[in-house]
Order: sequence, then structure tokens, then C-alpha cells
Amino acid sequence: MSRHWTGDDVLKLARGFQAPCVLNAAAELGVFEAFGGEALTGEMLAKRLGADLRATVVLADALSAIELLVKDGETYRPARGIVETLTETGADSVLAMIRHSGNCMRNWAQLGAITRSGKPLDPRPTSVRGARADREDFIEAMNDISRRTADSLVAAIGPPPFEHMLDIGAGPGTWTIAMLSALPGARATLFDLTDAIPIARRHIARAGMEDRVAFVAGDFYTDETLPGGADLAWVSAIMHQNSREQNRELFAKVHAALADGGRILIRDVVMDSSRTCPRFGALFAVNMLVHTPAGGTFTFDELGEDLQSAGFTDAVLLNRDEFMNAVVQARKV
Repeated sequence: MSRHWTGDDVLKLARGFQAPCVLNAAAELGVFEAFGGEALTGEMLAKRLGADLRATVVLADALSAIELLVKDGETYRPARGIVETLTETGADSVLAMIRHSGNCMRNWAQLGAITRSGKPLDPRPTSVRGARADREDFIEAMNDISRRTADSLVAAIGPPPFEHMLDIGAGPGTWTIAMLSALPGARATLFDLTDAIPIARRHIARAGMEDRVAFVAGDFYTDETLPGGADLAWVSAIMHQNSREQNRELFAKVHAALADGGRILIRDVVMDSSRTCPRFGALFAVNMLVHTPAGGTFTFDELGEDLQSAGFTDAVLLNRDEFMNAVVQARKV
């Protein structure tokens, strides 16, 4: 039975943007970094941010109302856990993901116009940090999310035995680290755009795996071939940014690059036939609508057909998940 909505229900839903906007503005401006372990007045905070005093006080009061800051008289300080989660060096930092979410929100706000035109905004709006910082936030955001589930997902699917893995569109290298941690004798080639490679190098170095990873800069959309010789290709959170035609082209390149008998593992959202479940996937398809020319979320049957068109066989859903951690496997024979 479908839900019965009331006016109050709809109004509550409509107001849901407000607290995330306050959080995203604070992350974008570096509010939580600005405290540096001190309690600050609104005037002190505004000066450290280089921001307007009235606007800073309004923002700080709102942050206090949603309990991210604690206000005591005329001073503010971060609430417990905020330094750890919303500063760049915090032990459990998700700051990059919050900043990336703010960038997404700017595009989502134009969903009506995008739905009418069928095209994402051009040019895309940027944060006050600028386009380059926004790109770095996107790459680091992938680590913020993936590091929380990578080890457990690798364990859940095997881990898959391999000698040499090709990590395509590897971003910060989070999944390379998880795979190599599970198989100490294996090695990997990490393949991504030029601006992602330095970020991946930092993460791989922190993991102490520099001697097991080769870094190759490239673009799987425009390069005719991918680095060859691997017996496993890991394609993580890539399919949704493509059309099915683009996925078939990529699968063909992966097939050509893999050794005979090699496997491809695809980590992404996998939808049911109605395309309304999982709920996360239906909403994520909107995220692709506002950010890509032709991306979306796909069913297992669609992914299986596209893999088969590239020469892969035996497609199977290794892991079912309501979010981004569904895993599909296929083989090159």
C-alpha cells in the first residue's frame, strides 16, 4: 500500500535542505579548522575566516542550533567529535565528502531545469574553494566513503585470488590497498587521470605499498588501450557515470587488457527491474542526471548483457547491497 502524505509531511520533507546547507557552508569555509582548539567569539571567527561578521554569527548560531557547535555566552567551540570528523587531519575525517556533497547540492538545486533540458549545468558552479580544490575534494571523498567498507567487502567476496590487479579509475587507491592487504603476494597497477595519481601515491605510501603498485596516468574514455597483463580488473563506482554504450566500450578495453582466464569485478549500484529499489540507487540516478550527460544506475541484466557484448561470460552477482557495494563478476575465456 502506498504512503498517505499530509501537508505537514510534505513541508517537513521540503525543509530537509536547510541543515545540510549550513553544514556544507561550514565545511567549505573551513569553520571547524578555524577554531584551532580555542573557543572563539563571532568576531574572532569571522576574522579567521575572512568573512562578514553578521553572516558568520548567523552561521555559527545555526551550527549551534543543529549541535555541531556549542555556544557559551558569546563564544563558540566545536561539539564533541567534530574535530575528529570535520577537520582535514581528523582521525575519522569525512570533510572531503561533506564538501563534495555541497558541490553536488549546487547542481541538484537546478534539477527542474536539468530535467527539462536533459543536460547538466554548463558551466558547473564551483565552491568558494575553486574548481581545482573541488576536484581534489571529490577524489578524497571517495576515500572517506570507501575506507569504511573496503576491507569487509573484500573479505565478503573472497577475497578474489589474483596475482596482478588493474584498478581502473582508482581515485585515491583505497580499493587497491584493501585488495593488496588481503593478498600479500599480489601486486597492482593503478590507472586514473593525471590529477588523481599524486593523491593515490600519498595513500599508497601511507599504507607502505609503494613497491607493490605501479601508477599509470591515462583516460579510459580516450585511450585506445588499458595497461595489460593483469588477471583481475577492478572497476569501482565507474559504471554509473556512463551510458550503456560507454560501458560496453570500456568493457571491451578491459577484456582486451586482461590475461586469458582473467576476471572483471564491478563494484556499483545494482537496481531491480522496477528501478525504484534500492532507494539509494533511484536517488543516485538523479545524481548522475545532474552531473553527467548520460550516466545512470543499471540492473544486473543490463550489466550482464553489456559484459557479454564485450566477450565476458558467466556474469554473477557476488554481493548484493542496497548502496554502492554490489559486486558483479564476469570472466574472460
